[in-house]
Amino acid sequence: MIQFIYDGTFEGLLTAVFEVYERKAEKARIVSNKIFLPDIFSEQVNICTDATKANRVWKGLQKKVSVSSLVNVYSVFLSELPEAEEILLGFFREVFASADNVEENYGSHAVLRVAQIGKQLFREKHRFEAFVRFQKLQDGIFYAYIDPDFNVIPLITAHFVRRYADQEWIIYDVRRQYGIHYDTKQVQEVYFEFEVMTKHREAPDEIQDQQEDLYQLLWKIYFKNVNIPARRNMKLHKKNVPVRYWKYLIEKKPH
Repeated sequence: MIQFIYDGTFEGLLTAVFEVYERKAEKARIVSNKIFLPDIFSEQVNICTDATKANRVWKGLQKKVSVSSLVNVYSVFLSELPEAEEILLGFFREVFASADNVEENYGSHAVLRVAQIGKQLFREKHRFEAFVRFQKLQDGIFYAYIDPDFNVIPLITAHFVRRYADQEWIIYDVRRQYGIHYDTKQVQEVYFEFEVMTKHREAPDEIQDQQEDLYQLLWKIYFKNVNIPARRNMKLHKKNVPVRYWKYLIEKKPH
């Protein structure tokens, strides 16, 4: 068994796949250096991320599967599941070993898991695009925190850039301790080194815009008035808006 240790990036993972084929490693395992534990019974190979090698693997995959499968592959990587690298290596082996398109060969464990995880990530992406709520800060920036099960920020970025193209905003993942900042021109990753945002999640009162409480109150009043008690169906409501997302919704917070 050869363990290919990469830097935890998607480009690094693709480089590791390239090296697996380059070395003709029949028994191989790809593992992130963030979780790697030395094993005296296997050979270890440290992978240096190489954009050229990664691009060759990605282009090779593009020729073999559809765009939706490419998205699913990236989604498996973002899922951060312990078995993600094993699933992806198995998927790459299936794809490159066959002359036919294998993306619907659900008899293959790897192909099935890529499709299943891709569906999970799409569902999570869709819900966060719908349920993210911003708070206005004193400097005019709009801030929102999220705490997703999967690393969905790379998947939701384009949606918010399109939807709020004329506003400056930050979406911060408090579980993974990073976020994205859009300044109306470009998107950059941001990391908060101070505790006030990472501990409290929501922006504390002292840095909120003075009108923020009023805006939230008006929204709650609006939501209450458009709600029709006679048509209330909590079972259906919880299906469409799962309880675990309520913490993001202003209308669900107590007055």
